[in-house]
Amino acid sequence: MFELNPVLSRDSILVGHFSLCQLRLINDANFPWFILVPQRNDISEIYQLVEEDRLQLLAESCLLAEVLHDAFSATKLNIAALGNQVPQLHLHHIVRYKTDLCWPGPIWGKVDAISYKDEELAEILQKVQSLLSDDLRLPGGDADLYY
Repeated sequence: MFELNPVLSRDSILVGHFSLCQLRLINDANFPWFILVPQRNDISEIYQLVEEDRLQLLAESCLLAEVLHDAFSATKLNIAALGNQVPQLHLHHIVRYKTDLCWPGPIWGKVDAISYKDEELAEILQKVQSLLSDDLRLPGGDADLYY
């Protein structure tokens, strides 16, 4: 049974499931910021995935990146697998703009997170879920939507 790191669970909202990864939205309205979490236990690095999972992660990442870039009219996408504070493998996809609070530098540790308001959260979830509807399985019930 797959176990999500408690920090990722606390800081993000389940958007849906690709065939390999959970797609989650970081609860920070400063940036459209998503993570892909391969549903494999005890993996902290991409190279630890079996080859089939590595290829699937790349496919899911590229699909997500293209959708986010187009849907949010991004200046740039920052895609990274850091894991310095949360060892469970997760791949960040952060939409960046020349006008954002941290441009052109990294976002980590620069500004305090601002939680989404209910209306903003519903809007961003609906937008991304509808754009990925052919590839994304939505959460099973209302309780799953926020965890």
